[in-house]
Amino acid sequence: MTHMKMSITIFILLMSWMLLNANIHPAEEWTAPVYADTIKNPLLKNEKTIAEGKQIYESMCWTCHGLEGKGDGPASKELNPKPADHTSIKIQQQSDGVIFWKLSKGRGAMVPYEQSLSKQQRWKLVCYIRALGKLYGSR
Repeated sequence: MTHMKMSITIFILLMSWMLLNANIHPAEEWTAPVYADTIKNPLLKNEKTIAEGKQIYESMCWTCHGLEGKGDGPASKELNPKPADHTSIKIQQQSDGVIFWKLSKGRGAMVPYEQSLSKQQRWKLVCYIRALGKLYGSR
């Protein structure tokens, strides 16, 4: 076996092991650093801001989180950890700063949006996630 073939074989085996291993262990709790709770949302949660957040959500987030934010988008079935249910009490009880931090930093299959979305766009997403909780969340 040539060096190149052996390298490719080792790479494929390693990637297969990583994929299998990722699906065996339950996802760890995603906690933001303590300072994230001190980050304040500079935007008003009004109809305009929420509508703009919805546009961003429907272009970037829905495939994993679903149109109603329940974490059941078409791409969610293959992901580990599973996408968050943005309407859940667990998410809705988090501070705006924590949600903003998570959107900014990303984790696993969720890319960090601090490079691709402006701060204002990420805050608009936070406003829309709050609206999802009111629209579709547990009562």
